[in-house]
Amino acid sequence: MQRDPGPLHRPSFSAPFPLTSTPASLPVHLPATLRAWGTPAFNATLQQEVTALGIDRLPLQAGLRYGSHALPEPLQLIPLSGRLEACVLRLHVGMYYTSVIAGCSCADDPTPVDRVNEYCEAELCIDTRSACTTIRLL
Repeated sequence: MQRDPGPLHRPSFSAPFPLTSTPASLPVHLPATLRAWGTPAFNATLQQEVTALGIDRLPLQAGLRYGSHALPEPLQLIPLSGRLEACVLRLHVGMYYTSVIAGCSCADDPTPVDRVNEYCEAELCIDTRSACTTIRLL
């Protein structure tokens, strides 16, 4: 008769970076950015409001090219273009951020945890009536 080993034990650990997966399109609200459209404060307002969303609400993980985990800061947004359509403010932005190449964290692992510069582009579609915004990786 074979003995039941019971439930598998998985050791817990605390990673130095977020372990999240981000959907391709996330709804958020950017009312201050919408109000600032066409003013000199637009770029700063966009930067502040999008940065305040946090890494879990942005498609940075999906935009990685060099690292394995996106880091929450620093994040810099560069508006590349924007146009106001019927009920949507459509913005094309570049996002500069950092990531890490994470090894297994074993004592003999030769891979150091180094920061890597990343860049991706995204489209922000802001509904002009509700400020509900969809952020999509391009």
